[in-house]
Amino acid sequence: MLKFFYKTIIMNQGVVKFFNDSKGYGFIKDAKTGQDYFVHISGLVDEIRENDEVTFDLQEGRKGLNAVNVKLA
Repeated sequence: MLKFFYKTIIMNQGVVKFFNDSKGYGFIKDAKTGQDYFVHISGLVDEIRENDEVTFDLQEGRKGLNAVNVKLA
Protein backbone atom coordinates (compact mmCIF):
# COMPACT_ATOMS: atom_id res chain seq x y z
CA MET A 1 0.00 0.00 0.00
CA LEU A 2 1.34 3.42 -0.95
CA LYS A 3 0.92 6.41 1.28
CA PHE A 4 1.21 9.93 -0.04
CA PHE A 5 2.02 12.86 2.14
CA TYR A 6 1.13 16.32 0.96
CA LYS A 7 3.04 19.26 2.26
CA THR A 8 1.37 22.65 2.16
CA ILE A 9 3.84 25.26 1.08
CA ILE A 10 3.05 28.84 1.91
CA MET A 11 5.34 31.38 0.36
CA ASN A 12 6.35 34.25 2.60
CA GLN A 13 5.44 37.72 1.40
CA GLY A 14 7.33 40.91 2.04
CA VAL A 15 8.84 44.13 0.76
CA VAL A 16 12.43 44.76 -0.30
CA LYS A 17 13.73 47.08 2.40
CA PHE A 18 17.20 47.54 0.89
CA PHE A 19 19.12 45.99 -2.02
CA ASN A 20 22.59 46.95 -3.28
CA ASP A 21 23.10 45.72 -6.86
CA SER A 22 26.85 46.33 -6.85
CA LYS A 23 27.41 44.33 -3.65
CA GLY A 24 24.73 41.73 -4.44
CA TYR A 25 22.83 41.67 -1.17
CA GLY A 26 20.04 43.31 0.78
CA PHE A 27 17.15 42.77 3.18
CA ILE A 28 13.49 41.85 2.87
CA LYS A 29 10.92 42.77 5.52
CA ASP A 30 8.36 39.99 6.10
CA ALA A 31 4.80 41.34 5.71
CA LYS A 32 3.36 39.19 8.53
CA THR A 33 6.07 39.23 11.17
CA GLY A 34 7.90 42.46 10.36
CA GLN A 35 11.18 40.58 10.64
CA ASP A 36 14.05 41.43 8.26
CA TYR A 37 15.75 38.63 6.30
CA PHE A 38 19.07 38.77 4.49
CA VAL A 39 18.92 38.13 0.75
CA HIS A 40 21.90 37.41 -1.52
CA ILE A 41 21.80 37.85 -5.29
CA SER A 42 22.20 34.07 -5.64
CA GLY A 43 18.77 33.66 -3.97
CA LEU A 44 16.93 35.76 -6.55
CA VAL A 45 14.65 34.43 -9.29
CA ASP A 46 13.67 37.93 -10.49
CA GLU A 47 15.57 41.21 -10.36
CA ILE A 48 14.46 43.24 -7.35
CA ARG A 49 14.61 46.87 -6.23
CA GLU A 50 13.84 48.66 -3.01
CA ASN A 51 10.10 48.76 -2.19
CA ASP A 52 9.25 45.86 -4.55
CA GLU A 53 6.66 43.41 -3.18
CA VAL A 54 8.07 39.89 -3.28
CA THR A 55 7.42 36.29 -2.29
CA PHE A 56 10.22 34.15 -0.88
CA ASP A 57 11.22 30.98 0.94
CA LEU A 58 13.48 30.84 3.98
CA GLN A 59 16.64 28.77 4.23
CA GLU A 60 19.09 28.42 7.10
CA GLY A 61 22.32 30.29 6.37
CA ARG A 62 25.56 30.81 8.27
CA LYS A 63 24.13 33.65 10.36
CA GLY A 64 20.42 32.79 10.47
CA LEU A 65 17.54 32.54 8.04
CA ASN A 66 18.03 33.86 4.50
CA ALA A 67 15.43 34.70 1.87
CA VAL A 68 15.76 32.45 -1.20
CA ASN A 69 13.67 31.83 -4.34
CA VAL A 70 12.80 35.53 -4.25
CA LYS A 71 10.22 36.48 -6.90
CA LEU A 72 8.27 39.63 -7.65
CA ALA A 73 4.73 39.36 -6.28
